[in-house]
This record gives sequence, C-alpha cells and structure tokens, in this order.
Amino acid sequence: MLDTLLSPTALGSIAIKNRIIMAPLTRVRTVNKHTPSNMMVEHYTQRASSGLIIAEATMIMEGCSAFQEEPGIYSNEQIQAWKKVCDGVHASGGKIVLQLWHGGRACHPDLNQGRAALGPSSIAITNGQSHTFDGKKDYTVPRELTIDEIHGITAGFKQAAINAKQAGFDGVELHGANGYLLDAFLRDGSNKRCDQYGGSLENRARFLFETLNAVCSVWSSDAVGLRISPINQFNSMSDSDPAHLTRWLCEKLNDFNLAYLHIMRGDAFGENRLDIMPCAIESYQGNIIGNMGYSAEEAEQAIGSGKLAAVSFGVPFIANPDLVERFKRGCELNTPNPSAFYGKGEAGYNDYPSLNP
Repeated sequence: MLDTLLSPTALGSIAIKNRIIMAPLTRVRTVNKHTPSNMMVEHYTQRASSGLIIAEATMIMEGCSAFQEEPGIYSNEQIQAWKKVCDGVHASGGKIVLQLWHGGRACHPDLNQGRAALGPSSIAITNGQSHTFDGKKDYTVPRELTIDEIHGITAGFKQAAINAKQAGFDGVELHGANGYLLDAFLRDGSNKRCDQYGGSLENRARFLFETLNAVCSVWSSDAVGLRISPINQFNSMSDSDPAHLTRWLCEKLNDFNLAYLHIMRGDAFGENRLDIMPCAIESYQGNIIGNMGYSAEEAEQAIGSGKLAAVSFGVPFIANPDLVERFKRGCELNTPNPSAFYGKGEAGYNDYPSLNP
C-alpha cells in the first residue's frame, strides 16, 4: 500500500494532490530560439497527475546554453509558449514550477554564438564532452566571472523569476546542482576564487544566497524551491567535505521558509557511495524532496517515517505519463528508450502508452 505517497500535502504555499513529483528532465524539444514547443505542452499535460511537475532546466538569459535546444524564459515568445504549458497542466488539474538555470562552465561557445563559458574559476570539465551541433566536443576552459558579472547573473535570475510568474507557473526552483553555475560556486573543487565569492563556505555560498534572496523578492519564499547535489560528480564536480557542506547549507536555508529543498542523494557516476540524505534530514527543518533511484516502496517508507515530504522521479516519468496511476494499481512500468531521451520528435517523448481506464 502506498497510502502516504498518494496522499495530499502542501510544499510551502503549493498544495499538491500526491507526493509523486516529476523531476526536471532536459529533453531538448524546443523550437526556434529556445522556445517551448507544442510537443512540450502535450508532454507536460500528459503528466499532470503528478503531485508537482518541476519543469526542465530553463535558461535565465541568452548565451547560457549547455544542451543545444533547451528552453529559455528570457524572451516574450518563450514566456507565451510556457504559458501554454502552464495552461495545459492547470486545465488537467496539475501544478508546475519552473527550474531556473545557468549552465556556467558546462556551456560551450559553439552553442552560444562564440561566447565563452563562464565559471567561478578557470577550471574546465574533464569527465565528459559537450553535445554541440557539430557533434561531441571537449569542454572549454571557462572564463572566471568578474564580481559585476556575478551581480548581473543574479539580476538575470530575478528577471527570469518575474517572467516565470508572468507565464503562470505555480513557483520556481533554483538549479543549484550537477555542476552548473550555482553549484560550481558552492563546491570547492570548482571554486578556487580568492575574493568574497571564494574560499570559506560562507563566501562560496554567497552567490547562491544573493540569488535566492533576489528570487524571493519576486516570489514568496514558500513558492521557491532549491535543488542541490552535494556528492554528484557529474560535470567534474567535487567537494573536500560534502557532509559538512550539506549540514551547513541546510542550517542556513532554515531561515528562508522555502517551499522545499530538492536533494539528489547520490552520485550519478556511482563512484561515491555516500548517501547524503541523512546529513540533510538531521539539519533541515523544512520540506525535503528526495531524488535519485527511489522505488515507490522506498519512497512510501521515507515519507511515512517523516524523513521526506515527497520524492521526485525522473526516468520513470519519461516512459510513464501515468506513473501515478501505475504506482496506485501496482502495474508494470513501460520500458524507457534512452536513445530518444534527447531528440527532436515525438518518438520516445509523447508516444509512451498509458493504462486503459
């Protein structure tokens, strides 16, 4: 029985009908100039039975692309296209928030009209390659951001939050995970700065908290979430003491009254076997959404025991638009097609079958 997983709750000011959250999933199905497509309207509407949809990583400003054709929220065309997505989800009884994102050093000049990648320090990603329009290429060495540029990006997050409100979202989530810009400042493996944005934990977290404050000046803090991944090594990320980082960060975040803290508990590469969730649970007093490899049964146990408020599911939602109903009935899940995770068409995107009524 999944009584708790299927029960309603509230994440801050966002009332949700169940605890099954759709994780943010980059699928590169936009059209001209990073504009959400009609395919995306259908895709998210299909999954409106989830308690909350966290829409995919979305560019806060021009020139920060890391995935060829991921969506943006900085032009009027993009805002109006996202409005169609929100309207579709809401008409189907769902809730949806937008994940605000800057790719940082994961950006590639070939995806950004020759613009250099940007980061806290001039340290390149070495454990992967960028998928450019001309095939896979090594990541470039990012240019270290100036203090004025950091402030400009914080302003960009704020404007993106304004635009998300205009588009009709129910809230926003800051992407502070997986080696993208906010995370790259936070962890000491990628941040070697010697100014007020580097060195101590307080300094490394300054950019994140300034940005969080800026976004919370647009949205009430109880409609704002934050995603972190303290031990994920994706995009060449590391920290000398991720447990201390997690506890310290959670204690500071207690002052914000956020809708939720969304935590990727493990390492995508499977090399770091530490589960960071216990560190967060003992330190964070608000709602925690757990992420990464949960089964329905494990999610039920974690929520039922009071450790988590909800659990987000990624790949299961790719292949199962009716994931909530499948969990409810105990039905077998569709098998995902990884070759179509990133693509241009309906295949492997909107053509997965749902259960018969």
